[in-house]
Amino acid sequence: QVQVVESGGGLVQPGGSLRLSCTVSGITFSFYTMGWYRQGPGPRRDLVAAIDTDGDTDYAGSVKGRSIISRDNDKNTMFLQINNLEPEDTGVYLCNADDRRGADFWGQGTQVTVSS
Repeated sequence: QVQVVESGGGLVQPGGSLRLSCTVSGITFSFYTMGWYRQGPGPRRDLVAAIDTDGDTDYAGSVKGRSIISRDNDKNTMFLQINNLEPEDTGVYLCNADDRRGADFWGQGTQVTVSS
């Protein structure tokens, strides 16, 4: 059984930082492209950052330059560091694992609220 568990969210003041973690069990983690998505009040999920099996990364324009995505394949864990947080970063951050061959798994998400 595959489990995807996010952690590290919370209430942060504008300008602050957060480090999100996503741990996955039940898959060969190193075979999966990992991504962080943000969901606002509606159902749409927007890609925030992704890291593929080679360690190549991709960032949404809104976070580029102030965030770093990384992975530790030995610990089956992915991280997202976001600095200089803005109110627009508020949302539920969901972790996705995708092997690009049809296997696609999501976590329940961790809430990030940026507010003074």
